[in-house]
Amino acid sequence: MKNLHKIFVLFVLLMSATTIMFAGNPDRQGEAGAAELLLNPWAKSAGLHGMSTASISGVESMRFNVAGLGRIDGKELNISNTRLFEGSAVKLNALGYAQKMGNSAFGISLMAVDFGDIPVTTVDQPDGTGATFSPSFLNLGIGYSYTYENKISVGILFRTISESTPDVSAFGFALDAGVQYVSGEQDNFRLGISLRNIGSPMKFNGQGLSFQGDNPDGNVPYLLTFDQRSEDFELPSVLNIGISYDFHFNDKLFLRTVGNFTSNAFSRDQIGAGAELYFNDMFILRGGYKKDFGSSGSSLNNVYSGVSAGASIELPFNDSGKNKIAIDYAYRATNPFRGTHNFSVRMLF
Repeated sequence: MKNLHKIFVLFVLLMSATTIMFAGNPDRQGEAGAAELLLNPWAKSAGLHGMSTASISGVESMRFNVAGLGRIDGKELNISNTRLFEGSAVKLNALGYAQKMGNSAFGISLMAVDFGDIPVTTVDQPDGTGATFSPSFLNLGIGYSYTYENKISVGILFRTISESTPDVSAFGFALDAGVQYVSGEQDNFRLGISLRNIGSPMKFNGQGLSFQGDNPDGNVPYLLTFDQRSEDFELPSVLNIGISYDFHFNDKLFLRTVGNFTSNAFSRDQIGAGAELYFNDMFILRGGYKKDFGSSGSSLNNVYSGVSAGASIELPFNDSGKNKIAIDYAYRATNPFRGTHNFSVRMLF
């Protein structure tokens, strides 16, 4: 009963946060920083536009609903590469590990943004100095989930955020929390709620914000070093509410349908739906559609408004069938650019 009471309290707190999150509107778009927190490096969930708040499990749950961390049977290792916004030359690389221990589960995930080599330019050399640099954007998340009687899961995740160039950097922390509820004779119905990217403001510091200028007292000519103060910026907080329902046709074939609402504190809210077709626990096809609230065609729309699609192949590599290797692929339409491609390799053991 004590565990049920704690779960109920957390559920109420997450629901109460809805009133805060709905305060967001598109007029605030661009005011938040650390936008990489909204990027999804994992292919399985990307095929559904990240709308699997209610059904997501394992390593990928640490991106959307950490309550699903314990919805695995043993251990999971996930390695992923993403060609972000095809044509931009930006990539995402991610590595995650999750392990279930009784009713609890622990996980760790790391994501890095690869911007490639950017030419160094100056006022005197606008065409480049011949040198290059690459910003370093890293996210490290450590998550914990507890499952009560296989029906209710709760989870919390602590994430560090690091953004830096050779002479400027910013560092911050964020918390995610989530709840999943499963019901039905075959666990057909699922409900999920997650609150993400709740943390303190971040601020850039470093020598790159300093410059040399003339002494204000013109009577004594010499140079002084001036330090510029950067403005604080908020994290892009997000509330997700999702449901899913499974239709079992036979022992080898079932269809999972999902619906999801996303409230963005610094951009338009989004709603969408999708489906996954599972065959023989080996082949999975998925697709989804997400739409922004508000007038279509607006320049304030999110970049991911439209269709997504993906597929997975899960093959056992031992006689028991419990140990599997899976390959996931996903494509998401973007505006602008030519879409995003996600590739992941998972090992379940």
